[in-house]
Amino acid sequence: MAATNRTPDQELARLLAIMVRLRHPETGCEWDREQTFATIAPYTIEEAYEVAEAIAHDDLISLRDELGDLLFQVVFHARMAEERGAFAFADVAAAISHKMERRHPHIFGDVNDQLDVEGIHRRWEEIKASEREAKGETSAIDGVAVTLPALMRAEKLQKRAARVGFDWPEPHSAAAKVAEEVAELAEASPEEKLEEAGDLLFAAVNLVRLNGIAPEDALRAANAKFERRFRSMEQFASEDGHDFAILTLDEQEQYWQAVKRSERTVTA
Repeated sequence: MAATNRTPDQELARLLAIMVRLRHPETGCEWDREQTFATIAPYTIEEAYEVAEAIAHDDLISLRDELGDLLFQVVFHARMAEERGAFAFADVAAAISHKMERRHPHIFGDVNDQLDVEGIHRRWEEIKASEREAKGETSAIDGVAVTLPALMRAEKLQKRAARVGFDWPEPHSAAAKVAEEVAELAEASPEEKLEEAGDLLFAAVNLVRLNGIAPEDALRAANAKFERRFRSMEQFASEDGHDFAILTLDEQEQYWQAVKRSERTVTA
């Protein structure tokens, strides 16, 4: 796609006009007119993940397109809010502009201290905490969105608790807790297994976090590795003239080990 000759302001105005036309109660698109915040929300989440996917593949062409899709979601929500007299896109942009200026006093304010990245992050969190307090949120874990993916939310809850001192002193203690939860899950009744399984996963998130690794990144990498190895197992079996699905577990395990050996050979 050739670069546009329009300015960013012109392109944004064009997008806003398109959204108005799509939502027009008489001449707009039937599908777009029927949408609500709730029905559009899943698409918004999906588009955010597709942005992340483009970044993971360092695909800048796809990133451009996916960012456009995500921007369209913002415009869609803002238009629906404007129709209800709540706010418009300009209010959305103004809100984030004010927030960024407020949270960067060393850039936009009169603070002249020289902080390193860690210090800047600490002040950012302090400013966020004061904002939550101004909203009447009194708990250290207030404001952690319930709709976040469970793994990500567990990490955020733990980080918030850690800021007020409620945290394991070192990974070893968290590892012991994981072992404890494994044992409790093994001994749990059918009625208790859901709760105990959740405790185990929550403890595992704590252990990974205390090792300085983002649990979401770790699990994503594990998913990718499993997918790569599983596909390779199927391929190895097919090359040997076998249907992987009808092999015994022991035979499948042999292919799993063969894939692992092949990976070590490649990286050696």
